Amino acid sequence: MQPAQFAVFGHPISHSLSPAIHQAFAQQCGIELAYRAIDVPPADFADAVRRFFADGGRGANVTLPHKAAAFALADQHSVAATRAGTANVLTRLEDGRLAAHNTDGDGMVRDLAERHEIDLRGHDTLLLGAGGAARGVAWPLLDAGVRSLTIVNRSPAAADALADAIGEPARVRTRYWDDLATIGSFDLIVNATSAGVLGAALQLPFTLLGNRAVCYDLSYGQAAAGFLDWARAGGARHACDGLGMLVETAADAFALWHGQRPDTEPVYQTLRRQTA
Repeated sequence: MQPAQFAVFGHPISHSLSPAIHQAFAQQCGIELAYRAIDVPPADFADAVRRFFADGGRGANVTLPHKAAAFALADQHSVAATRAGTANVLTRLEDGRLAAHNTDGDGMVRDLAERHEIDLRGHDTLLLGAGGAARGVAWPLLDAGVRSLTIVNRSPAAADALADAIGEPARVRTRYWDDLATIGSFDLIVNATSAGVLGAALQLPFTLLGNRAVCYDLSYGQAAAGFLDWARAGGARHACDGLGMLVETAADAFALWHGQRPDTEPVYQTLRRQTA
């Protein structure tokens, strides 16, 4: 009997740690599974996902640049996915339909609160980016108690659309990217742009960094290096990449698929040593 089939879809995807993470979780929980990375360009995403599930796939993780397309492809959506309009997890239901979930924000908040022991309540927060990754974390940040959320994106229309979707004008505002040097300082700065993944520099002013600021990049490894170097050079109290978030979101997906949540800390520590 073949093991249950799982995958992660992205473009590019060769850098993904998801196969190693899910195999480590499976070993920990005594589950046999097959998990592979599938690189597919946006034009072919829907067909590739349908083919994967038609061939017996049980579940899939979804990363850049497919999260909005994954949401659109699904027949059923979790509350978090509906709020964000994006999905990072697809699950095949018993009747063959696809359910979409978004575990990004909860994973990030859990990483900050539990692993890094940061209480987010009362933080004035700057969210860089307004794409799928940003939409996945915006609501959970507000749910975690940040005092304010300022959204800045190179395309102002996308930032305005996200702020309008959240619908909390007393706590959420948008500003222009060109005004970053004059919008003040923040307690928490979250980089949800794809600049690092694409090898581009952000060119951020140090004036954004408040006293004892926390800086968090949703990416990890080399993709997060530029932002984290900037944060450390500017005196940030914490400069964290998204490796812990990746492990936490993977554990949430694993729990959806297998009915048990693995212990994330040993897997995180192993990956941290390997990627150091």
